[in-house]
Amino acid sequence: MKIAFVGKGGSGKTTLSSLFVRHLAAHRVPVVAVDADINQHLGVALGLDEAEAAALPAMGAHLPLIKEYLRGTNPRIASVETMIKTTPPGEGSRLLRITEDNPVHDACARRVRLDGGEARLMATGPFTEADLGVACYHSKVGAVELYLNHLVDGRGEFVVVDMTAGSDSFASGMFTRFDMTFLVAEPTRKGVAVYRQYKEYARDWGISLRVIGNKVRGEDDLDFLRAETGDDLLVTVGDSAWVRAMEKGRPRPFVELEDANLEALRTMYEAADASYELRDWERYTRQMVHFHLRNAESWGNARTGADLAAQIDPSFVLGEEPAPAPQPA
Repeated sequence: MKIAFVGKGGSGKTTLSSLFVRHLAAHRVPVVAVDADINQHLGVALGLDEAEAAALPAMGAHLPLIKEYLRGTNPRIASVETMIKTTPPGEGSRLLRITEDNPVHDACARRVRLDGGEARLMATGPFTEADLGVACYHSKVGAVELYLNHLVDGRGEFVVVDMTAGSDSFASGMFTRFDMTFLVAEPTRKGVAVYRQYKEYARDWGISLRVIGNKVRGEDDLDFLRAETGDDLLVTVGDSAWVRAMEKGRPRPFVELEDANLEALRTMYEAADASYELRDWERYTRQMVHFHLRNAESWGNARTGADLAAQIDPSFVLGEEPAPAPQPA
């Protein structure tokens, strides 16, 4: 299951995504956590110190390796140089599984121990000095988009992606890559403005969107969120002494998280798990192709000097029972 956490900057989406990852790990659910935010804080929220978080390998720095592995023996992809962030898989492509060891996980993921369980943690990587003034952040998340486009995940397996703030994720097709999108909203006008914008953009794409109310301190806050988000409001989370202790570098066992917040995480898990029944691999593949053609036309063909539409395998549909992928030599 592919889960996104989105919301206004400062809404608490990184905190909520880290708590959801901890909840999965505590119940021994296989989980890959991906920090795709421009501000790279997920590692620290999962208990790494600043030095450990800074030492996480950047997925963007391993993009050639990722492309080479995923390309496999796909005859429609002439070279790594012609493979862009939206290049879809086809016959001969190597596909990824959450629980497997593969060169992508070996290069980009690190195992993080969490309350008796563990998660694989990956990060896009922060802006470098060489990026300043010349690079768009969305170039950083291309590796994540390729990862999701080649991922064959089943029920009871999770990828949790902490997305960049606001509606910036709509600058790529990555917003269509998720079974469930949790939008974290504070009970303020600014907090729900991102929700309205996100809902409007996602309206025609079959996006499963639920709102997680955060920093809710009473009935007035709850009534405000209900009035503004209606049936999309799934659950609310209040102030947490456990979270404050964690943010001060004084972590406590996860089982000591407040009962109401533990119950909120269970509700989120149930909603995410239920979204499995709505899966449509044909639509998923069709949307992948749609955004690839748009990227090819707007910049990809010119940059690579190739007709990237030719990379599309019209007979291929990504799914849980694909043909066996070729293995590395």
